[in-house]
Amino acid sequence: MDIVQESPIIASLDLKSLNAKMFVEELPDVRALDISSDESSVSVGSESDTELKSSCVPPKRGYLQWKFHGLTLWLELEEFDMDLTKAVQFFSNTFGTEAMPIPHLTAIYGMDHLSNEEAIAKMQIVKNNIPQWPRFGKPISVTQDIAINGRPGQVCTIAWAELKFASNTSHEEALDELYRIFYGSIDKREGPWNPHNSIAYDNPDGSPLNLMDTVSYVASKPTLLNSPRKVKAISLWDTNGRMGEWKCLHRIEFKDTST
Repeated sequence: MDIVQESPIIASLDLKSLNAKMFVEELPDVRALDISSDESSVSVGSESDTELKSSCVPPKRGYLQWKFHGLTLWLELEEFDMDLTKAVQFFSNTFGTEAMPIPHLTAIYGMDHLSNEEAIAKMQIVKNNIPQWPRFGKPISVTQDIAINGRPGQVCTIAWAELKFASNTSHEEALDELYRIFYGSIDKREGPWNPHNSIAYDNPDGSPLNLMDTVSYVASKPTLLNSPRKVKAISLWDTNGRMGEWKCLHRIEFKDTST
């Protein structure tokens, strides 16, 4: 098992050459593993320790402070026993971070050229032109990252964890069509696409998010690594302001073409 340090602030585990079953067997039992960070000692517990729950109590790490902008399109992947949603809640409960609204894979971020009403109207074109988004294969890597606004491909300053997926010709064609619908052309694209399903966000200063905990949790839930996923829906979000201010404006479920 090779852990790749891509840069001083980016760590990922490349799964391309790994058998997912072997990968799970090689890792220590996550339920018996204590992992310490600079700020606290974190015990990665069982599912019963992190049941899905809602609370009005502010997260220990505070609310995510970065101010985002524009309208954003998210793809929502199918889940197996709510595995992606449970992952989001696990990281929030364990590390005291603000939970994102839903697990998501960003297709287009930060559109400032359309009003809410104009963007919602274009969602009907999406429904007609893209009846089903191509499915994704198994994740190819698990990444924990600190993004710095202004660096290549980075549009915010946050810590985050993700499952990264491969893009193929069908995905690129679908994303091209999405850009044509919302921008009139593909000129705004900075391809090729790097699809990833985010499962945790945090403020970057002193963040306890780390690769070992991320890998350990993902490895303890085999469906997160072993399962190709259909895209169940696309949703339009107003992502102006901090994460707690985001609003879902419209959502379209894709046709289920499975036999």
